Amino acid sequence: MREKPIPYGRQNITDEDVAAVIETLRSDYLTQGPKITEFEEKFAAYVGAPYAVAVNNATSGLHLAAKALGVAPGQRVIVTPMTFAASANCIRYCGGDVTFCDIDPETYLMDARKLEKILEENPAGTFAGIVIVDFAGYPHNLEEFRKIADRHGLWIIEDACHAPGAWWTDSAGNRQLTGNCRFADCTVFSFHPVKHIATGEGGMVTTARPDLLERLRLFRTHGITRDPSLLEKNDGGWYYEMQELGFNYRLTDIQAALGVSQLSRAEQGLRRRQEIARRYDEAFSGIEGIRTPRRTDDIYHAFHLYIIQVEDRKGLYDFLRSEGVLAQVHYAPLHLMPYYRRDGWKEGSLPVVEEYYRHCLSLPMFPTLTDEEQQYVIDKVIEYVKR
Repeated sequence: MREKPIPYGRQNITDEDVAAVIETLRSDYLTQGPKITEFEEKFAAYVGAPYAVAVNNATSGLHLAAKALGVAPGQRVIVTPMTFAASANCIRYCGGDVTFCDIDPETYLMDARKLEKILEENPAGTFAGIVIVDFAGYPHNLEEFRKIADRHGLWIIEDACHAPGAWWTDSAGNRQLTGNCRFADCTVFSFHPVKHIATGEGGMVTTARPDLLERLRLFRTHGITRDPSLLEKNDGGWYYEMQELGFNYRLTDIQAALGVSQLSRAEQGLRRRQEIARRYDEAFSGIEGIRTPRRTDDIYHAFHLYIIQVEDRKGLYDFLRSEGVLAQVHYAPLHLMPYYRRDGWKEGSLPVVEEYYRHCLSLPMFPTLTDEEQQYVIDKVIEYVKR
């Protein structure tokens, strides 16, 4: 076993990042200061969105998006089961009900055909919206999903926590950056340490709708506003109003400073992820028993995760960990979690995602993964599969 295990993901903190944080620590603002606006504006520009709202984590961002879109008790929302719990839980936080839609066996994303089937089998108005997830960094064709949503009067939340910097190609041949919100109502990103941009904890919600921007900002800070144009009365410069029951979901300036610094290297990190993915592709090409991620010319995969499928996933997982490779499984299907089983979901409900789960394994994928470390991972995977 290696003296130092290789994790599946890891943050990359540079001297420039440390300096940016120290500068903010020595400034007048540790929270609710100018770094928040700077980070929001630079991130919005990075993904091509009109607006961005920084939050303390992506789960909060998903909750704010659902709240801003008006999710209420009794409303039903369609969600992919191949995701972290927060993508569905945000609907439950608002009292809404979740219906899961199975995935495409090639992309592991929500299957548009199955989505259409669910919508056609239920009366008009049954569902309020859909939550799609750019799983592993593979972006959705939002144009296709927008057409479906418009036909059925649905909004779209795009969970792009895995996919900053990804793009896909629309029907006119134009590249569409993930998060630009030309097709989704809100897009949510994560800045957890294993993600492309790390702020410790943190997230961002992008939107192109001014009405949603206003509500996102309001709900982020206790439902309180100081905006004179929104106040019901104005007793003076000190005056504020609580207009909604909101939350304390603010990001700090300390985290935003780290985010701005990390954002400046985002493209560099993406290029390195592409190099790592190509090397895995080449190494596993032609190896019987290993299925690699789908790649096409019309999408740019952000590769938060590099997922292979093998017959004996549990055996390979245990073997790699015994050899110091901390591979991971993403994810156990959400509909089979005990909480969601209480709604009647069970094994066999969504066969495609359940079959995927039996074989999937995420290999180490992060920009500071060295060639030597990656070769070690490759050798160990092939060693086990060829037994």
